[in-house]
Amino acid sequence: MRMNRGFYTIMAAQFFSSLADNALLIACIALLTVLKSPAWMTPLLKLFFVLSYVLLAAFVGAFADAYPKGRVMFVTNLIKILGCALIFVNVHPLIAYGVVGFGAAAYSPAKYGILTELLPAEKLVAANGWIEGLTVLSIIFGTVLGGWLVNPQVAEMFMKLGIPIPIPGAEAASETAIYVIMSAYVIAAGFNLFIPDTCARYKDQQHSPIKLIVDFAECCTTLWTDKLGQISLAVTTLFWGAGAALQFIVLKWAEKSLHMALDRAAFLQGVVALGVALGATAAAHFVPLKRSLTVMPMGVIMGLVVVSMTVVHSERIAYPLLIVIGALSGYFVVPMNALLQHRGYVLMSAGHSIAVQNFNENVSILLMLVLYAGMVWLNLNVNFVIVLFGLTIAGVMLLVMRWHADNQRQFDTVALIGEHRH
Repeated sequence: MRMNRGFYTIMAAQFFSSLADNALLIACIALLTVLKSPAWMTPLLKLFFVLSYVLLAAFVGAFADAYPKGRVMFVTNLIKILGCALIFVNVHPLIAYGVVGFGAAAYSPAKYGILTELLPAEKLVAANGWIEGLTVLSIIFGTVLGGWLVNPQVAEMFMKLGIPIPIPGAEAASETAIYVIMSAYVIAAGFNLFIPDTCARYKDQQHSPIKLIVDFAECCTTLWTDKLGQISLAVTTLFWGAGAALQFIVLKWAEKSLHMALDRAAFLQGVVALGVALGATAAAHFVPLKRSLTVMPMGVIMGLVVVSMTVVHSERIAYPLLIVIGALSGYFVVPMNALLQHRGYVLMSAGHSIAVQNFNENVSILLMLVLYAGMVWLNLNVNFVIVLFGLTIAGVMLLVMRWHADNQRQFDTVALIGEHRH
């Protein structure tokens, strides 16, 4: 499906910004190691990053809607650059990465919100497929780039080429990596300047923190009580929480069942991501917005396929299995994501609806990670965790499908998909 030039500019900006986000995580982990920080600080990096999405949810939607979204994306990339720069003035990596998370939290409502302003409703599934697929690729390349950049030999190569790097020493490799990553954010910011102004304006934005929180709570209530919004929000919230836990489950499964070292096990996450990209691309081509609700059975199937991981002990089988799990995930979440964006845009505004979505999804991520950490603390067998995890996904998806069927009996909710904002 052909898109306009503005959409491709957004894609380019998103790719470099997400690439840098993921490479920076690896660089910060390396920096914590160099600083001899305790091991419990490493997972806190992701916690500090995600917390911004939860704590700022009431404010970033209004910010995204108060200005042209290309300008918002430009400013938030500058915040990410600031977060990187803080490391060079001896700010702790946790705080610095938290600042980057602040920029990412403000960036997201603008990134997704502009799609509903720039494109007609019938192109939203395709647009989301492209964005999600590209984001997955940026995660893969960003992780690989970060791993390559923190290699001390890379810092030495920069020195031989006469490129200025930080003071030579143990921190040189990770700080050199951060310099390169900052340049990726600069490239993303450059693309932001060329994103067209859609001329969509949302007047009467609140400025009082209390009023913003009240307004955000009302937006949450609006989406959760809407017959379509509640279904799509429930599915995407489940997906992102489950996806965060699955990252760690795959690592533990690879260690226990496939006897893989951490560096090779981490590659399996890229395999899942590749599957998500394939599924997202397929959904973009074959699932129009009006048929988005028909993909929910894929979520049930995905949960059951996850359970099959317990009988796999061969790498040759593991790779295609993880691609299938990722593809099923991408195929069912992209249409639901597009439906949620469209419904949010109809009911409120682009930025506010994405902020509500981010809040719910990231609360789900935090809860899922806490639950998984509890299972690890209890020293539960990884296969038991996988079965519990897979059956929970399948069971919750069946409940959501029944929920939607009840809604449909009361009212033709599918007819709402064609509704447009006036």
